[in-house]
Amino acid sequence: MPTPDLEPLSAPIELQFDYTRSVGPVIGRFLGALARRRIVGVRGSDGRVHVPPVEFDPDTADPLDEFVEVGHAGQVVTWSWVADPVDGNPLSEPFAFALIRLDGADTAMVHAVKVDGPARMSTGMRVRAVWAETTTAAIGDIVHFVPEDDADAAAGTDPEPLAGAALTAFLDQDPLQILVTPFEMTVQHSASVEESSYLRAIAEGRVVGQRCPETGKVYVPPRGASPTHGVPTNEEVEVSDTGTVTTFCIVNVPFIGQKIKPPYVGAYILLDGADIPLLHLVLGCDPSEVRMGMRVRAVWKPREEWVPSTGNIEHFAPTGEPDAPYESYAEHL
Repeated sequence: MPTPDLEPLSAPIELQFDYTRSVGPVIGRFLGALARRRIVGVRGSDGRVHVPPVEFDPDTADPLDEFVEVGHAGQVVTWSWVADPVDGNPLSEPFAFALIRLDGADTAMVHAVKVDGPARMSTGMRVRAVWAETTTAAIGDIVHFVPEDDADAAAGTDPEPLAGAALTAFLDQDPLQILVTPFEMTVQHSASVEESSYLRAIAEGRVVGQRCPETGKVYVPPRGASPTHGVPTNEEVEVSDTGTVTTFCIVNVPFIGQKIKPPYVGAYILLDGADIPLLHLVLGCDPSEVRMGMRVRAVWKPREEWVPSTGNIEHFAPTGEPDAPYESYAEHL
């Protein structure tokens, strides 16, 4: 059984990916205008100008398409001081998040205001946008706002506003269609006592599970309790690193971040001595050769690279043995 006096393993997990989505004709034109240092909103059925623009009227739910250019300066409606900025905030030094109603707009937008301290902030104060040197068709093209009487704002002037056909032609020149947003998050994951025992065994080149005292079934990785009876699974069992393919899928579609060039096979593999299959890669043969009942063996990384991770097993490869009979794994499908 697991050694209870050992501390459970804990490690940071870093999640990173690019979130890609279409933005639609309204937000696309708003972002496209930001890339050219102009700010636009959209007029609703009651005549109010919404900035940022909304796709549908908040009162009637009708689609909106009458764009209006607004000013680069405006008034602080309300604000909150951020004394300790964190990663992802617009500024690294203390700043204010504020609702700002731009000149010509009837609704307020959230953005950062850069000032020396909270004493400089007040409801009703006038602020002006500071633009990025290089724009990317994102809300970050406005780096932040500053008080209108600051030196950074003194040089800022609104361009001649566009309206009617001229504004429509401007917005139709280069609307954004696809938005790619990088996503990054770090979480600290702590494994259970049973998972920690499994990972420590993997670091030694062994695979262990736990046996249900009611059914006798061995679960790999161990779960700490029987999924069918809910009783503790205290008996630790070492199983083989050879097994049988029960079901599989040939991956033919490429995607961002993919480490293996398609086609390749992901398969559920029932290890000898276990009663539940685990998901892993099957390599070392043509994907078309993989089949249910195929006998496979774990291919481990070099011993000096072993760590407490299932990644110690790079993949499974065919053993060359005769296929396992269907009845030997049928109940595990």
